[in-house]
Amino acid sequence: MKLAKLLNGSTIFWVKVFIHGLCISWASLVFNQAANDQLGGDPVEALLHFTGISAFNLLLLCLCISPLAKLLRAAPLMKFRRLLGLYAFAFASAHLLTYILFELQLEWYLLGSEILKRPYITVGFLAWTILLLLALTSPKAAQRRLGRNWQKLHNWVYPAGGLIALHYIWSVKSDILQPTLYIGLLLILLFFRKDKFISATYWFNTKRS
Repeated sequence: MKLAKLLNGSTIFWVKVFIHGLCISWASLVFNQAANDQLGGDPVEALLHFTGISAFNLLLLCLCISPLAKLLRAAPLMKFRRLLGLYAFAFASAHLLTYILFELQLEWYLLGSEILKRPYITVGFLAWTILLLLALTSPKAAQRRLGRNWQKLHNWVYPAGGLIALHYIWSVKSDILQPTLYIGLLLILLFFRKDKFISATYWFNTKRS
């Protein structure tokens, strides 16, 4: 209750300003380092890792909001979920554009063949497509138009998280400790939503029968 009282309109506004400032300045700093050749021997790999892991971190933070809001009885925390989700999509898009710009040298026709040939790129692109749909339908106007279907669509954030985790562990060449830890954290967050998955499975089975 104390946290809920602290999260008034003014506090929520300044926390959102902080999130904007942190994400934009963080990205600007790293891309500026890349432009000035300060990211080590393989700046492209460093940029791909930075944008990809940032997207995953922000998505995990987004998934933390709902269980934290219930645990702390602080419903105003939900005000930050959409913003974190949109920044997760922004970093995921930067990840994709970095790959197209530097790995494919802007040869867009190669993207299709890469998606078909490389499983880790296939699942990564599928995850990005889901995040794109969620970002496009995040405004309140879209929520009103979609009605009940809006929540069904936005439940796809969970398979998107799974696809991102799969993309991450398939893309590493040697040390899988960090992606394994990320997968473990994602599974914990999904466990908090087990009742939702059980209800969805029950609804699907009853519709089939």
